[in-house]
Amino acid sequence: MQINHVDGKNKGKVILYALSTCVWCRKTKNLLNTLGVEYSYIDMDKLSHDDKKRILDEMAKFNPACTFPTMIVDDDICIRGYKEDNIKKALE
Repeated sequence: MQINHVDGKNKGKVILYALSTCVWCRKTKNLLNTLGVEYSYIDMDKLSHDDKKRILDEMAKFNPACTFPTMIVDDDICIRGYKEDNIKKALE
């Protein structure tokens, strides 16, 4: 399974569940890049069937609707969708 890592300032454990074709997911990645934050992301549409099922089960613990993008900070804060202000606040 491919988990992509982007280097930057450590603002805690940041993971983004995304789709490679999703405009809002790209906007979220661009925001994180602009903020210079270290994060990991998984493009769910590029996973094998078995990996996708396992990751969706993991993601559902934070976002039962399994919508994209879903960003988790420090296994505690869950941001569903592209919410620039919420993302910036979570990374302060």
